[in-house]
Amino acid sequence: MAEFVRGENLKMHFPVRGHKGKSILKAVDGVSLYIGEGETYGLVGESGCGKSTLGRILAGLYTPTEGFVRFGEGFSDRPQMVFQDPYASLDPRMTVGEIVAEPLVYAGADRAARRARVEELMSLVGLKSDHIERYPHEFSGGQRQRIGIARALAGSPKFIVCDEPVSALDVSIQAQVINMLDDLQTRFGLTYLFISHDLSMIRHISHRVGVMYLGRMMEEAENNTLYREPLHPYTRALFSAAPIPDPDLSAQSSRMILQGDVPTPVDTPPGCPFRSRCPIAVEICADERPELRETAPGHRVACHLCAG
Repeated sequence: MAEFVRGENLKMHFPVRGHKGKSILKAVDGVSLYIGEGETYGLVGESGCGKSTLGRILAGLYTPTEGFVRFGEGFSDRPQMVFQDPYASLDPRMTVGEIVAEPLVYAGADRAARRARVEELMSLVGLKSDHIERYPHEFSGGQRQRIGIARALAGSPKFIVCDEPVSALDVSIQAQVINMLDDLQTRFGLTYLFISHDLSMIRHISHRVGVMYLGRMMEEAENNTLYREPLHPYTRALFSAAPIPDPDLSAQSSRMILQGDVPTPVDTPPGCPFRSRCPIAVEICADERPELRETAPGHRVACHLCAG
């Protein structure tokens, strides 16, 4: 699969002021990844680990403190983003037609072309053309997210960042939106970065998966490999905490319970960011930060005790 999006040593540091003077919050702290053309790259991790910040860097909404983003051959349009909250991401003072057409206005399309394109997009996401003159408050959450997807598609992008696009929706609606995103990817050859805390969702939709913790990438592998054989202690703990629908299997499964809370990303100490909660940490974990190393083809782990 041809490389389409690459982030190299991406950092996003924010200055913060406290009682001890100026400190640095390291939201993303040296992440490198690539996404293949036509691929869905799933990104998981606890809240506050830097997933959304990384997504905004790749979408061009943030300029990284360090590092760079490079796009492959044939990439000509600006990346687009589908946001988490369909209630907050649409301007309540604009009609649906105006919202979806906004990227076309900036592209210089005339009124007739904008109208035709908006009607086409509304049909693509399962909405009617007579919805164009309505306002966001007249739609359900699932319909609003469809409008957000239509807006993201307006400029015919090849790469879309989906930041928790279904987490605010009812479960029955989530499946509809996920299936629609899958169909759109097949139809238009789209490449996705799909951010979610829902491990079953990521397993269903992704080709490869990255696991983040405290601004760092802990593990990365193909979907089946990672779910079958997670290597990093944090990945194993994350997977073990996921609910199992079958009560018999759930009763038989063993849980890996982490102690303590996620440390603050402000002025992080040296060493492995996970060491304070890791059940197998040793002395080197406090002194040296492990690099993301390949342990098998396509499988990378940032751990002193399991990296090759």
